[in-house]
Amino acid sequence: MKDPYSVIKTLLVTEKGTKLQTLNNQYAFSISPDANKIEVRQAVEKIFDVKVVSVNTMNRKGKRKRNRRWQYGKRADWKKAVVTLEEGFTIDLL
Repeated sequence: MKDPYSVIKTLLVTEKGTKLQTLNNQYAFSISPDANKIEVRQAVEKIFDVKVVSVNTMNRKGKRKRNRRWQYGKRADWKKAVVTLEEGFTIDLL
């Protein structure tokens, strides 16, 4: 098993993520690109001491950005996980 802190990078705090937290008890994480659903489940359960019902993962493409005059670069690709917790479990954001 991988180190849980190398699987999960950050907890994403966005408007959509906050809405998911309040309505569906779901939390969004930025995760390592080579992590799978089983590793994410184990890492969240170990770090936050909660019970996970399901994990959904998605690969996000980096945006194309203009650097200088007509030179373009690209932000890094990243992977996102939306984790659904059991009733009665929450993750403290502070």
